[in-house]
Amino acid sequence: MRKAPILILAATAVALSGCALGKGRGKALDEFAVARNAPLVIPPDYTLTPPVAGTIGLSATDAQSQAIDALFGGPAGRSSTETSMLDSAGRDRAPVGARSTAGDPATRVVDKGAATPTILAAPAGDGQDAQATPR
Repeated sequence: MRKAPILILAATAVALSGCALGKGRGKALDEFAVARNAPLVIPPDYTLTPPVAGTIGLSATDAQSQAIDALFGGPAGRSSTETSMLDSAGRDRAPVGARSTAGDPATRVVDKGAATPTILAAPAGDGQDAQATPR
């Protein structure tokens, strides 16, 4: 029974000693020493007129073309070298929907043999088990 009061006294001393640890850490924060924000100001007048009822606004395509012009500076002129290269490549002979018909199953393509499908069907991996057999 003599040990119980000593243990209680020791536990109380340890618990109360933790309260004194916070005093040596420096000044406490002052919640009233906060910098004030700048006051709100009225923005400058950009002389914008409100829309008038019954008038036609911008369509989605007009807004999109204006956004592209703002981002990329509008259509750029082509140099004479680029123009001659495009002409020799046949840009005037390309069908309008060439990109749409490129993946069409009815589109004629050059047969690359069995090598291309074999390469495309190869399992993904780090390549340690890869093998090549020449034909």
